[in-house]
Amino acid sequence: MPFYLTEDSDNFPTPLLGDEEGLLAFGGNLLPESLIKAYSMGIFPWFAEEQPILWWSPDPRMVLFPTEFKRHKNLRKTVDSRIFEVRFDTNFTNVIENCSISPRDGQDGTWITDQMKDAYILMHQLGYAHSVETYFEGKLAGGLYGLSFGKMFFGESMFHLQKDASKVALWHLVDKLVEWDFDLIDVQQETEHLKSLGARPIERKSFLDLLEKSIKNETRLGKWTKE
Repeated sequence: MPFYLTEDSDNFPTPLLGDEEGLLAFGGNLLPESLIKAYSMGIFPWFAEEQPILWWSPDPRMVLFPTEFKRHKNLRKTVDSRIFEVRFDTNFTNVIENCSISPRDGQDGTWITDQMKDAYILMHQLGYAHSVETYFEGKLAGGLYGLSFGKMFFGESMFHLQKDASKVALWHLVDKLVEWDFDLIDVQQETEHLKSLGARPIERKSFLDLLEKSIKNETRLGKWTKE
């Protein structure tokens, strides 16, 4: 049974207590201090408009080790062609908005509610949340966003308006995280798309052990740049 959090509480239970689907708690709030504490414990919010805030810690956890990213030949050709311009942290609000309206296989509606958007835009303003954007002929074509704590990147969502636009964004994010010696990209849930790019499931306990070490590193706060 998930734990109940009062509206002003961020007293999360241990993530090891998540149920078979990973649901851990409900209630609480999306204030920055709550989100920072949750992600630092390996917990993330995911809920629909009509639901209370739901907090998750799935087992297994889907992750992408940056050095295991699969650089498929066709995608490499697209990256090398420079058909897309890539930027970091220049259009966060439009990225999260596009992610919220992007259709998903097997999903009706969106989990990126107005409440979620406001919370993550604030986290971006505080320097914890980041976007990677791809542009085609000056117009936004795709991108992704997530949060960074220590040497962990927590991927939240991605979208594309043109083929491979979001994959190119991920390619450049991985390049940057390898350069910075990041440990892991948390992608939360298993999808065939992410598996094809090198993501794989690991046991929750293994993920939490990696997280505990990784977040002891200094967080790269503020605006990221591609260079």
